[in-house]
Amino acid sequence: MTASRPLIPVGRPSSVFDSVGGHETFTALVDAFYDGVAQDEELIAMYPEGLELDGAKWRLQAFLEQYFGGPTTYSEQRGHPRLRMRHAPFPVTFDARDRWLTHMRAALDAVALPPMYDELMWDYFQRAATAMVNTGDGDRQPPGPLL
Repeated sequence: MTASRPLIPVGRPSSVFDSVGGHETFTALVDAFYDGVAQDEELIAMYPEGLELDGAKWRLQAFLEQYFGGPTTYSEQRGHPRLRMRHAPFPVTFDARDRWLTHMRAALDAVALPPMYDELMWDYFQRAATAMVNTGDGDRQPPGPLL
């Protein structure tokens, strides 16, 4: 009988989470993101707790860490992410999406990930932010259902 080999070679990161530096990197990303959000009067007005962002920071960080292959703390404590459902009570317009993305882009720039991981995460953030749009603003209407 032959011993099975691990799918991931020993010493190599097994996930995006590990590859970008783990918990410390996600803490830096989320802190930089919320530093921007806290300065954005239009966006911060959407947060029920206002400038008390500890809960929002925890939720975003735990979600991102899980999504990118880290600990499953988010689902263990909050269940399935259900992003659209959780954002449904808030009028997420294209302007709000663009503001959110502006602060996330600045946060990604601040943590200076290797280009491959920056592009991978930026792609996800753009798609996820657009999927959260649920209210039109002006001539711009929300996207239809994702098929």
